[in-house]
Amino acid sequence: MTTVVLADDEVLLRKALAALLPMEGEITVLAEAADGAAAVEATLRHRPDVLVIDLEMPGVDGLGAVEEIRRTRPGQVILMLTRHARPGVLRRALRLGVQGFVSKSAEPAHITSVIATLHGGKRWIDPDVSARAVIDDCPLTERETDVLRVTGEGYSVADIAARLHLAEGTVRNYLSNAMRKTQTRSRHEAARYAREHDWL
Repeated sequence: MTTVVLADDEVLLRKALAALLPMEGEITVLAEAADGAAAVEATLRHRPDVLVIDLEMPGVDGLGAVEEIRRTRPGQVILMLTRHARPGVLRRALRLGVQGFVSKSAEPAHITSVIATLHGGKRWIDPDVSARAVIDDCPLTERETDVLRVTGEGYSVADIAARLHLAEGTVRNYLSNAMRKTQTRSRHEAARYAREHDWL
């Protein structure tokens, strides 16, 4: 029997998966979560074999939740559900050690089978997810995308520096490089440009 925590802000999809996954395979759903913060709390409390988490959620998104979970449970097996496999997002998720990616439009039987694959110690990335993610024309470095991502959340340079454990001058250099590469006049424009081009 594989234990699972389900995290998705779409109530209908989450409830459907909670009902269907145990019918498709030997799965026990220990808890459900409607946002990233609740996903962290439920995962740390229930310690499931596999966390099934949506990428796009309000507040703390799927990647933010994974980052937090990794600090306490570095070995947690994670399956990420996504509609939009942006190259930057997939790269960041892989760096965080996410073992599986499945499209949200997948059949419950397929999701069940991927859960079993991950629980068995293997990885899985749906072909349609990986096909979109390998098309990568991003000129930004990993650190430049990191500072733009935090900029896009509305933080000041000082806040960005504190959150990413960098010096303020280093953050300004990354932002300046990103603005030059995106040919924009402000860090907020650069963040918006990068998001529109699926680099974040």
